[in-house]
Amino acid sequence: MSTPAPSPSPLTIATRESRLALWQAGHVRALLGARGHAVDLLGMTTQGDQILDRTLSKVGGKGLFVKELEAALADGRAQLAVHSLKDVPMDLPAGFALAAVLEREDPRDAFVSPRHAALADLPEGAVVGTASLRRTVLLRALRPDLRIEPLRGNLDTRLRKLDEGQYAAIVLAAAGLKRLGLGERIRSTFSTDEMLPSAGQGALGIEILAARADVAALLAPLVHAPTLLATSAERAVSRALGGSCSVPLAAHATLGDDGVLHLRAAWGPIDGPAALVRAEASAAVSTAGEAAALGRRVATRLRDAGVRI
Repeated sequence: MSTPAPSPSPLTIATRESRLALWQAGHVRALLGARGHAVDLLGMTTQGDQILDRTLSKVGGKGLFVKELEAALADGRAQLAVHSLKDVPMDLPAGFALAAVLEREDPRDAFVSPRHAALADLPEGAVVGTASLRRTVLLRALRPDLRIEPLRGNLDTRLRKLDEGQYAAIVLAAAGLKRLGLGERIRSTFSTDEMLPSAGQGALGIEILAARADVAALLAPLVHAPTLLATSAERAVSRALGGSCSVPLAAHATLGDDGVLHLRAAWGPIDGPAALVRAEASAAVSTAGEAAALGRRVATRLRDAGVRI
């Protein structure tokens, strides 16, 4: 009788070298360490970190943040890669798998400004920075009088550009600020009714080689089932509508105590003022497949309401 392959010792996590990415990888290392696994970090610079003068939608999308990490998995330098789930492409390359989704932090968007307490306080024509097409269309829906300008770079770079006066305010994920102990920079937090989050926002995903069943087994205890169900539905909406950061799409799901998953999604045109297209649905779900089916149903409702990708 064959014996199972031994688990790698130590495990190595491939990670981007930004402060937030290193925090996220360190968090996973601590969780695995608490279960008795020795873990090293392999810091890497990705194309997404190097190209800062253009928006992601114009240079290849969010996959630019994961390709180098996947190369490290493929050649054995690392056994797992930790990502912000919102940066993970909806369809992974052949041979790779999303093995675990961890408990989600605050999924909402944060308003950050040195002088203004909330979006409503900004003067007409004020410059607001964001790198996200989703945030751009949602901000325009809330305040069509503002100037929405591109903002690239890691979290610290974005805050520095704000503090230098290049923007009156910027919009960031609340989760990243909180994870780095920068919650005091948040002047106000948008409700999900005001700014519907992106698919997977606030959650961490762990990618491995699909063939590494031994690594998947080690990661299984880290999976947070409610977050997995919610993000499976969210990512299914995005996947059905193109799954790209060039699509200004929001999707956010919440799981009730009764096991009913409620999913909302919104889409808006990139250029020019126009009403947002919204859709939602609910279903009792217990598996990621059932959650994904709910996501596809909401995507169909968006298309029926007029979304054209």
